[in-house]
Amino acid sequence: MPKSPHAGLDRILTLELVRVTERAAVAAARLRGRGDEKAADQAAVDAMRSELNRLPIQGTVVIGEGERDEAPMLYIGEEVGVGEGPEVDIALDPLEGTTICAKNLPNSLAVIAIAERGSLLYAPDVYMEKIAVGPGYPEGIVNLDASAAENVENLAKAKGVPVSEITACILDRPRHARLIEEVRATGAAIRLIGDGDVAGVIHTTDPDNTGIDIYLGIGGAPEGVLAAAALRCIGGQMQGRLQLNTEEKVARAAKMGISDPNKVYRMEEMASGDVLFAATGVTDGNLLSGVKFARDSIQTHTIVMRSSSRTVREIKARHQDLEKF
Repeated sequence: MPKSPHAGLDRILTLELVRVTERAAVAAARLRGRGDEKAADQAAVDAMRSELNRLPIQGTVVIGEGERDEAPMLYIGEEVGVGEGPEVDIALDPLEGTTICAKNLPNSLAVIAIAERGSLLYAPDVYMEKIAVGPGYPEGIVNLDASAAENVENLAKAKGVPVSEITACILDRPRHARLIEEVRATGAAIRLIGDGDVAGVIHTTDPDNTGIDIYLGIGGAPEGVLAAAALRCIGGQMQGRLQLNTEEKVARAAKMGISDPNKVYRMEEMASGDVLFAATGVTDGNLLSGVKFARDSIQTHTIVMRSSSRTVREIKARHQDLEKF
């Protein structure tokens, strides 16, 4: 029987992946608004790892909770799954936006991506400079080697609108003071976010509903790879450059096979091959609704995507078997 053109990863893994992020999201949501970031993150990690180990895969965590000496589980290099099935790379963030969840603010997510072995960027847990836009623009419309002003102005021109109608999403951090000043000087608007830059990048794919046209700034490299995996499925453009600004970081990266500390990675270099991506809302947000607890059920809202078929599914589930959580 001939192979399907989309046979890189078994289609059944799409739904299996949803179960992984649902479990993590529900576990974290029980601790929303309690002010305890570590407890919420640990609950999500425990739930995600438990569900991952049921999957029919031979999985290796390449983007996880940290490097082996920093994280007790879901660390970079950890093997997960039942040990049978396709060999896959896994990028995950059991609770993207730990502070958001602890304060019960919008856009906290449980996120995971899997791809064929060797397809995801194997990067240390450092910062990454990022730029991203959604689909529908000419290739190369944004570039990390251009100034923020040039990128915003080029995007406005390609969109056919004045710069004043462009909104950039930027993490609200002191390190971005000059970037914010430069973007505002163009006449563009800025949406500052306190956390959650995976959601920030994904928001660029639907500016009509999210109001965000471009993502700019420095955030975590793990979140950069996860965001690139999502864009591979939806469409868009993204570049990332690791911030290897100390000898120790350069050495850590070299151990992972990164020889050029200044390299600009295209989206396809951060996440290639057949990619599956899933995210479940922990708190309500522009992208997904948060977990809802009722007396006899739990409701979850998940988006799951696949790069090879460009399929994007939204799954609103009502779980009545509460014991599984």
